[in-house]
Parts: sequence; structure tokens; C-alpha cells
Amino acid sequence: MMPNFIDKIGDWNPQLLRELKGRLKFSNVAIAVATSLLLQLVVFLYQLREFPDDQYSLTNTYCRLSQVYQRQQNQTYQQSDRYQIPNLNDLVAKNICPQNQIDWQLWWRDHWEYIFLTLSVIFVFTLLVAGTYLLINDLAKEESRGTLNFIRLSPQSETSILTGKLLGVPSLVYLVILVAVPLHLLAGRSAEIAFSYILSYYAILAASCIFFYSAALLFGLISRLFSGFQPWLGSGVVLLFLLTVMGFASSSSSNILNNSTAWIRLFAPWDTINYLFPNLLRVYNGSQLKNLEFFYLPLGTNVVSIVGFHLLNLGLCSYGILQALKRSFRNPQASIISKGQSYVLVAFCQFMMWGFTLQSWNNSNFYEQVGPNLVFLAIYNLGLLFSLIAILSPHRQDVQDWARYRHQEVSSRKSVWRDLIWAEKSPALVAIAINLAIVTIPLVVWISITSVFDTDYSQNGADDNFNSLKLLLAVALSISIIMIYATIAQLILLLKTPKRSFWAIGTIGTVTFLPPMILEFLGISSWKHPTVWLFSTFPWSALQYSGVTTIFMAFLAQLSVLGLLNFQLTKQVRLAGESATKALLAGR
Repeated sequence: MMPNFIDKIGDWNPQLLRELKGRLKFSNVAIAVATSLLLQLVVFLYQLREFPDDQYSLTNTYCRLSQVYQRQQNQTYQQSDRYQIPNLNDLVAKNICPQNQIDWQLWWRDHWEYIFLTLSVIFVFTLLVAGTYLLINDLAKEESRGTLNFIRLSPQSETSILTGKLLGVPSLVYLVILVAVPLHLLAGRSAEIAFSYILSYYAILAASCIFFYSAALLFGLISRLFSGFQPWLGSGVVLLFLLTVMGFASSSSSNILNNSTAWIRLFAPWDTINYLFPNLLRVYNGSQLKNLEFFYLPLGTNVVSIVGFHLLNLGLCSYGILQALKRSFRNPQASIISKGQSYVLVAFCQFMMWGFTLQSWNNSNFYEQVGPNLVFLAIYNLGLLFSLIAILSPHRQDVQDWARYRHQEVSSRKSVWRDLIWAEKSPALVAIAINLAIVTIPLVVWISITSVFDTDYSQNGADDNFNSLKLLLAVALSISIIMIYATIAQLILLLKTPKRSFWAIGTIGTVTFLPPMILEFLGISSWKHPTVWLFSTFPWSALQYSGVTTIFMAFLAQLSVLGLLNFQLTKQVRLAGESATKALLAGR
């Protein structure tokens, strides 16, 4: 029976069979089962520490006489002198609740709930943190032993290999959790928790595992630079993220999710699980998700919409990560995503971030909803765009290959613009510009339908108020300066020097942060000398203190710099194509 089952696994997924054979040995299985049983015993006994004994006080929660006694005690306090209160407190402490007056049913129901919630939290940390560590560590070992290239050359599909990794590598962690599931189900049913809620919890846990495990595999493939530190770094980041979101989810603030940061928080399961089980994080005024909206759609009105949206978000993001995994697995030298995939990624990110930005909480108008979120949107998008510059910008050899092909096919009708938009080895500037356009379209729409900004800025020392024209110029400044950074990065990647990626990152970081630091060190503040800051690499801090004409002049100056840089880049690419063609002809 068992050999036939194992053969079926091998026929369905040879990689899964390989992983299971290496891990499901008798000693490993015995340790995993014993660990799970011991953990369950500790949780059960820990919850029994408050078991009512023959010294159970009358004033405790589960004594049926507590309310009556409390009323009598209050009357005594009102009638007694304040010097007799310590004696009364001593009297209360010595009163014992009769055993037949203890509400045992309520006590067991609450403590089964404590056991259920404790195991629910343990499941999340064990699966996500331990599973992430094991997956990254497995890839690191495969890389060091040289077996990862052997797996790449196998006839299995990328989906089959990655599925085998996801199911097989954390198999012992799965076993620890599966052994504890019966107690978890028993505790949930004994605590009178709806079975549909318990199933929803398991669905969220499974979706979270797929997302974090896929991200762990991708991190393991692209982070060879960190060597043996990869597993600790990856699992540490996951642990820190879970703890941080758990702290936010346990906050008593009801409007903390009414901004674009809600999307980032929904990657962790805590908010949704706390929505299902309100006692999980002791938020007694209700889950923060109850008022959550997405493009004004009330997601928090029922469990189905919350759980469904959470699963849909994790599913779409997991699918995107798996597409990047397939590219990186077969060809480690290729970029994580293609240019076409980058357009979809940026559009999806804008859709999600703006969806959580537009929430009609506190009866706020359109400007009041978007205005406080501009900082979050700027941070998200800057991080996203700089990441895309690093991912999409090809290196010298790739550009040489593309330029040689273009040099040889001069008479071809194929448009060079099509190559710049879609081809992977072509320079990434046009692709970055398209992604910038996708990012700025929602901002331009918001500026167009929003009236002139409030005049409160004038009270803060601004020369004139923010208006729509100034905002549009600010967007144009942002686009031009990011394109300058992208062009500088591409020029550095075309150099013959080693470690070009390191030099590109260092140069962009220096150009971005060094001028503002020097200006601040010299005492040239943005509010005193806004013109100087407008012509620096960090003009945004001086926008509210500058006039429209000055901002426009700064924009023209940036366009001039961008034009010169692109002229130099075009020249370098053309020379690279010609030299590569000559070298190829000479070799023949």
C-alpha cells in the first residue's frame, strides 16, 4: 500500500519524492511528532494554571455569586468609613466561592478558546518563519553542492520542481502542525467557534504559506551574494514583519487602516484572523477591518468579503512571484521580470494602493482622503521605481548583443521603439518612462479634479499657495529626475569596469543624498534658499517655497541634463554595436 502511494507521488512529482525521501526518515518524523505532542501538552497545561480550586474567590469571573457579592460590597463601601475599607478588602479576599457555584461550562469554553487562539498564533509563526528558513537554507545548500544546476537541467517543468520544493522542503514543519490540528479543531468546537470561521483560518494560513514560501524561494535564488547568511536574513525579515504587523493589529485605533498602508498589512494574516476571532489580540472595540473600504466598497461589512479579498490579494501576488521564479530558476542571469511584466506589476500596485487610499472614513472629501496618503504613495512608488531601474537595466554584454543585432538589421522594418518597449536586452529607459507614466496618471487625474490646495501653507512660511499648476510641475520634476537616475545607472552598466552594479548603486545613492546633506551642512535650508534646492537632486522640499516660474526653470534645466545624458547613452550604445559587429566579422 505505502510503496504504491510513494510510486504515485514519484510519478506525479519526482522533485517532491526526492525531498520527502531526504527528510521523512524515522528519527526526523519521531522528533517532529514528539515536539508537536510536547507543545500541545505545554499549551494545555499552561491554560490549566487558573483551574478553580477550593480557594477560588467569590469576586472572580466564573463564580455565579460574584455579581451579587459585588453589589453587596459596593453598598458596604458606600455605607462604611474610609478607614474600614482595608479591612473590607481583606474580608473579600478570604471569601471562597462554593464549588457548586462555579460556572464550569463558561470556564471550559473560555479556556478552550485560549487554547485555540494560542495554537492559532503558534501555527502562523511556525509555518511562516520556520518554513521560510528551511526553503532558503535548502536552496543555499543546493547551490553550494552544485546540485541546483543539475535540477535546472532535468526534464521536469519549472512548476513541477518549484511545487516539489514548496511541498517537500517544509514537510517536517507540516507534520508538526498536522499532529496538532486535532487538538486545534477540538478546542475550536469546544469554544463554540463556527466551523466556517475555522476553515477560513486554515485557508488564510495556506494562502500565507504559498505567498511567503514563494517569496522565500525567489529570495534564495537572487541573493547568492549573502552566502550562508541568506536563511537567517530571510526568516528574520519575515519574523520582524509578522511582529510589527501584529503590534499594529493589536492597536485600539479604529482608523489606522484607512490609508494606503493597509495593503502592506494585509500580507500578514493577523488583521483578518483577528476579524474572525476578536479575542485573538484582545482588541475589545472590534477589529480594525470592520471599517475597511477599497475604492469606497465596504469590505469590512462581512466575513466573506474580508476573507475573499485577503485570499485574492495573496493569490494574485503569489502568482506574480511564481512567474518571476520560473524566469530566475531556468536562467539565473536573466532579469527577475520582463519589461512587459513590469508594466503589469506597476499598474497592479497603483490599483491596490489607490484602492485603499480612497476610503470615505470620517466623511472626508476627495482631497482629504488623498492628501495624507501622498507621502505613503511617494515612498512606495520611489522604492518600486528604483527597484525596477536595478532589475530592468541590462549590463554591457546584453546591450552589446542587442546593439549588434540592431546594427546588422538596419534595413529591417522592425521598429526600434518596439525593441525599447519589449526587448529584454535593450536599454531600459523607455520601459522606465512607461512605468513612470503609469505611476503619474492617477496623480494627474487627482490634480485635475481637485480644487486649489488649502491656503494653510501660507501660514507655514510658504511664498505662495500650492495650486494645480505647481503640482503638475512637481510631478514633471519627479519624472525628469528619476529618468536622470535611470540614465546614469544605464551608462555605468555599460562601462568595462568590474562590479558595475555596485558602482551604479553607489553613484545613484551619492547623487541623491550627498547634495542635500552638503546644503544642510552649509546652512542653506530649503525654506531660506528654495532656488538652490530646486536645482539640486532633492527639489521636493523647496516646492512650497518657490514660485511657478522658478520651478519651471528648474524643470527645463533637468530636461537639458537628461537630454545630454541620453545623447551620450545613444552614442555609447551605437559604438558598442559597431565594435561588437567588427569583432564578430574579424573572428570569422
